[in-house]
Amino acid sequence: MKNYLLIGSAFLATSLFMACGDDEVISNEDPVNPGTDDDDDDNTQVDESTIIWPADTVVTLTEHYTVPEGKSLIIKEGAQIIVSTQGVGANHIPVEFTVDGNLYCEGTAEKPIRFSIAEEDRKAENIFQEDYMWGGIVATETCQEMLIDHTIIEYTGAQVIEGSPAATAGIYTAGDDAYPQITTYNMNGKYVITNSVLRNGWSDGIYMMGGQAIIANNTFAANGWDGAEAVNVKAGCQVDVAGNVMYSPNTNGLKLSSSGQSENRGQAKVQAYNNTIINAGWRRDGEKGGCIYVEKNVLANVFNNLMVNCKFRAMTPSFSIPNNPEEGYDDSSVIDYNFYASGSQKSEITFPDESGVAYAWEGYNYEHEDYNVGVVDLNSVIATKDDLKDPMFVNYDVNGVSLTNYIYDENWDFSVKAGSPVLSGAYSGSDANMQPYFGANGLTVNGETYVSPAIQPWFGAYGE
Repeated sequence: MKNYLLIGSAFLATSLFMACGDDEVISNEDPVNPGTDDDDDDNTQVDESTIIWPADTVVTLTEHYTVPEGKSLIIKEGAQIIVSTQGVGANHIPVEFTVDGNLYCEGTAEKPIRFSIAEEDRKAENIFQEDYMWGGIVATETCQEMLIDHTIIEYTGAQVIEGSPAATAGIYTAGDDAYPQITTYNMNGKYVITNSVLRNGWSDGIYMMGGQAIIANNTFAANGWDGAEAVNVKAGCQVDVAGNVMYSPNTNGLKLSSSGQSENRGQAKVQAYNNTIINAGWRRDGEKGGCIYVEKNVLANVFNNLMVNCKFRAMTPSFSIPNNPEEGYDDSSVIDYNFYASGSQKSEITFPDESGVAYAWEGYNYEHEDYNVGVVDLNSVIATKDDLKDPMFVNYDVNGVSLTNYIYDENWDFSVKAGSPVLSGAYSGSDANMQPYFGANGLTVNGETYVSPAIQPWFGAYGE
């Protein structure tokens, strides 16, 4: 294993990897010699615009890191990017991983890539603690492509402050925003996020303000301390979201909106199907959403999803004022054929001055002003007090795990047993308007074509 300390942000400093030995400290003050030839070193500069961080490399970031526009960084399997939580400069600006160029994270199931903090600080009690957070990955307006495959991203969500690169770039507002784990901003960008784990972050798991994307077969856990989602989509995006497990998002698993739509930034379009969302909405201070939230002219087809112990059903606020980027969703959307399961346990957190909802089944059947009754979830399966609709998971106690729990147990198995009710009654996936945007031609990133998962004839991410 090779260990490197990056104490500067210049991309070309990584070209020094070609000639460095184990445990060498790298500084961007050192001369750059991209022509160095060292047959004993696995580090590779493919050309003047591409750098590879080799398999099993350990990179420590103590300052902001930027992949410049027109450059590409490829990170190979098993690499670890350990980010300092001390911050940068006298103001301790949270370390940010900025992608102005292209980023390709090529992990494997056996050797995932990890973006994290020091191993000794990765403790349950440090989740959501400001002293143990870094910024996150910010793909800016000039990022053309990004692949996040078999990659763990955790302990993000530090506050954006004066001097933060994302604030300087106008992406976030200093003092008002916290870093998501992944941000996208280029509406012409192509992004594939698959087979990855996005967990333990103060803010959203993925916040998309632009681009075409496949978000598939990921695990999201403990996304958001107060008012955040697993996946948050805005105007300028076309996205397939499928096959994901979203465990204990603070507010929603999916927040889908065309907020920011203009003559230059097009309508958000989302196909969200075969996802499993668990324990959404209970940890939020106050009530807004609770599993799926669709608004502001987004065209969203949301179907064959499995919601378990979520606080509410799918919401479409201002649905009486549709097709309006300031109000309700695009009323040609289909939000139906979903499955809402409930356990018998009561939440430790309730808001008597609002809904007073304390059980998942109670929230599903609450007369909420944002439920578009008779249109949204017309054919969905919805638990009641007397019929909780147990999905029969292989290994997860639907009635025992606290509704406010956010610690993910790797031993859980959200596949279902034979005879589970989620295996029948789902939408067949035959209509043209319901097809994945990238199911036929896919998205080509770094020369490889990635295809969205096919629609499965069951509810949730997994069958038997």
